[in-house]
Amino acid sequence: AHGVKTVTNGDVTLNYEILSILKKDSLDIKEEDRILIKDKVSSATQDKIVIIHGTDTMIDTAKVLEGINKTIVLTGSMQPARFKNSDATFNVGFALGSALSLSHGVYIAMSGRIFSPKDVKKNIDLGRFENNSWNFFKYPHINYINAT
Repeated sequence: AHGVKTVTNGDVTLNYEILSILKKDSLDIKEEDRILIKDKVSSATQDKIVIIHGTDTMIDTAKVLEGINKTIVLTGSMQPARFKNSDATFNVGFALGSALSLSHGVYIAMSGRIFSPKDVKKNIDLGRFENNSWNFFKYPHINYINAT
């Protein structure tokens, strides 16, 4: 629900369609649910898809979606949207921008980084997603400049 509010309240000027498929905690998503998600994504007329998904099983769903000839970006939040310091709004916006700029494939967009489902893990202790095999050259340092 928060992802829908982010897009509808965020002055997004793109043409988009919102489809709600499951309303389950990601720990309750079963293989048949992932097949349903895959079928919906495969049959969508759009070739750029953002999926808001619980982080506990996001990687499993991303792997099921591999092989679909579209740009598919999954995102979620490490802190629930109802929390003041939630990363939900940022991650949804980042995922949308990523979907617009990435080539066809399946990606996970979390905390300003793009991951392949084949090389990512959720680090519960640190509260973030990270590569299984860190490659320094994949993610260079970025300077943020506040010009206000």
